[in-house]
Amino acid sequence: MFLIIQEFDLPAINHYCIILEIHTVMKRTALITGASSGVGLEFAHIFASKGANLVLVDHSREKLGEFKLKMEKQYGVIVYNIDKDLSMPNAAKEVYNELRHKKVHIDFLINNAGFGDFGLFVDTNWDKQLQMINSNIISLTYLIRLFLPEMIEEKYGRILNVASMASFQPGPTMSVYFAIKAYVLSFSEAIANELKGTGVTVTVLCPGATQSGFKDAAALEESKLFKGGRIVTPKEFAMFGYRKMMKGTTVVVPGFVNKIMSRLVHFAPRDVVTSIAKKKLKSK
Repeated sequence: MFLIIQEFDLPAINHYCIILEIHTVMKRTALITGASSGVGLEFAHIFASKGANLVLVDHSREKLGEFKLKMEKQYGVIVYNIDKDLSMPNAAKEVYNELRHKKVHIDFLINNAGFGDFGLFVDTNWDKQLQMINSNIISLTYLIRLFLPEMIEEKYGRILNVASMASFQPGPTMSVYFAIKAYVLSFSEAIANELKGTGVTVTVLCPGATQSGFKDAAALEESKLFKGGRIVTPKEFAMFGYRKMMKGTTVVVPGFVNKIMSRLVHFAPRDVVTSIAKKKLKSK
């Protein structure tokens, strides 16, 4: 270092220090929910590889601890772990309060946490349905409301909400889940419009079937939805979403066939759309 410094005059050294200070100030931080596996973990790797610090939120404390050590060593970033189940009441506010206490500013908010449930609505477990609503709607919405003012003040922010192809249609045998994703799509589009010109963008990602723990949690292992065609990997899904989010795209539907289907459902009779969705979800 001494030899390098000697090669510059004093003004040059001052200039170098200013650049270093700006780089430090511009260090971004990404908050990712559902970060201990699948798509959430892939998002974490992407952001860390770009030099962003991480806030990983998940209810799996052991996995988070393991990932923290690996990512800090591999990427040289700071990783904050928050062991929190977002299906529980007040979880979003507790996450926000913890980060505010640590003076951590969030530049990227990835609302990935959530799960589904399969079965006739009348036969479902209400506690599980309520947890699903809390995780996919209440916590997602509240996290945005809490972190959004700071993003607007900084004139920079990227929010990505993970929805689904389910957003575009009703889903018999997964009625609550499909309705939840319709909410995520509608809400995301609305606030994306409200935020134009603020420097903050909102992206809603609407994938089809993905290789993740979702199908297991929703008991969909044998569903036709996961039996036909190529299933996108979490890594592919996350990278596609990241690129579109950074471009500020509002609605993102991966895959040509999915794009076509997301448009066709608006023109087909609603009872036909609903019947087709039920057949796709039906177990063989």
